[in-house]
Amino acid sequence: MVVETVSRLAQWRSATDNFGNCNIISKPFKIGMWNWQLSNIVQNGYQHAYIYLSPKASRLSKEQSPLAEFTLRLTAGSGTNKQVFVSPVFKRLLRTFDDFVWTTESYISGSFIIEVEFLNLRVHSANGYVGSSVWPSDGLLKSSTTEGSLGCLSHMLHESINTDVTINTCDGSLKAHKAILSASSPVFHSMFRHDLKEKTSSTIDIQDMSLESCATLLCYLYGTITHENFWKHRYALLGAANKYAISRLTNICEESLLEDISTGNVLERLQEAWLYQLDKLNKGCLTYLFYFGKIRDIKLTSF
Repeated sequence: MVVETVSRLAQWRSATDNFGNCNIISKPFKIGMWNWQLSNIVQNGYQHAYIYLSPKASRLSKEQSPLAEFTLRLTAGSGTNKQVFVSPVFKRLLRTFDDFVWTTESYISGSFIIEVEFLNLRVHSANGYVGSSVWPSDGLLKSSTTEGSLGCLSHMLHESINTDVTINTCDGSLKAHKAILSASSPVFHSMFRHDLKEKTSSTIDIQDMSLESCATLLCYLYGTITHENFWKHRYALLGAANKYAISRLTNICEESLLEDISTGNVLERLQEAWLYQLDKLNKGCLTYLFYFGKIRDIKLTSF
């Protein structure tokens, strides 16, 4: 029996009033990557609805099984004897015929229409990896666009493509782009907008940062920073974020410094909180010291 499909919806109509009188399996229909089959199976002589949904057995369904989110709708009979049943939303990993069955606890007869609407389909590989949706989405498009843009920015930075400003640190120089710096920081933007030495000479002196720390700052501004480098240089990044009014970086640094307060660093963190007016970090340090009573440990180990 043929199943008609449109978009993510499949509809299986019976040709005769035979619901519950025999075991029926639909012809395969394609939704997403897979060929599917619906089945109406009579069990123990009862005419209840036992609706099975499964991918047709194949190498694809075995190696890249569908993780499906879907609903079912059963319409049985007609006229005054018409019955409609709507399932909840199911989320199932479907490999074989036995992986899913929907049962309605009602006596059903006559013709039927079974609809299945797929809300999402993802690939579940044989090694347990779950991929993203097989259907394009706004989130997927944004993710792909962001990834491509960051790749271009990274290439521009590391290959010095059309750079137009030199940054002099305490132990070396770096090349960058005025447009990226200006878009990231109102301080940099002001430097290049007004007739300051940075604009006329196309150089910026950042003598309070090392070459490595400044390179990490640029990686943040270009969107290519790694967690390891951020963790290593977060104090320097916090100072730069405060100096150049990069508020998002300030917030990230503050949240990071809150994560691993200990007796060995709480006084240093408290000093940073005071220096850069970080209220959350200040509160976290004071809570650690006084509410949790760690001030006693500080006295024993630090003085």
